[in-house]
Amino acid sequence: MNTPIKLILVDDHIMIREGLKSFLHQDQFLIVGEANNGQEALELLKENEVNVVVTDIMMPEMDGIELSKAITREYPDVQVLALTMMNENYNIKKMLSAGAKGYVLKDCTQDDLRNAIKTVAQGKPFYSSEVTNIIMEGLSSIPSSKKRVSSEIPLTGREKEILHLICKEYSNQEIANELFISTRTVETHKRNLLEKTGVKNVAGLVLYAIERKLFDDL
Repeated sequence: MNTPIKLILVDDHIMIREGLKSFLHQDQFLIVGEANNGQEALELLKENEVNVVVTDIMMPEMDGIELSKAITREYPDVQVLALTMMNENYNIKKMLSAGAKGYVLKDCTQDDLRNAIKTVAQGKPFYSSEVTNIIMEGLSSIPSSKKRVSSEIPLTGREKEILHLICKEYSNQEIANELFISTRTVETHKRNLLEKTGVKNVAGLVLYAIERKLFDDL
């Protein structure tokens, strides 16, 4: 039997947490803790081995954005999945920039949430279709004069290939296999991409590519 994905649920509404527990208690998931806010979640992370933190954004004491920043800084191997009703482009970008690997809305289906957890547990980004649409709508409302074009920051052909595969949710190993290069080379190109684009993480790279329409299939 596969090792279950170890979860912490973070939401200041007990009914939400109870609802999540009711359908996530399966062989593939193990809920090791639950918290009312980000501060409580950080205390749980000190005491438990965790793969994914599923968190709301608006919470007392410490919100999901600050929690994501702290987890990215202190627990880089732990993935963050935002589960929220906040569907504004601003909040989506803030959460992803803070280090969240995925973002889904609370009205998603149970299957979508399970898929999101499994995906981010592998270190791959996951955005529900509604979230992707919101991001695209937000980008289309930005005046073209304010948008940076890709020519401002020239990317090499190899960097574009790797960025494209990142956007398609390939892992480092999958990118290496696809391009017949080592994972170390992939990591080097990723660092160069982060430096050239000025973003903080893989989610930022995906948003960068979408905003500039670098690839036709995004």
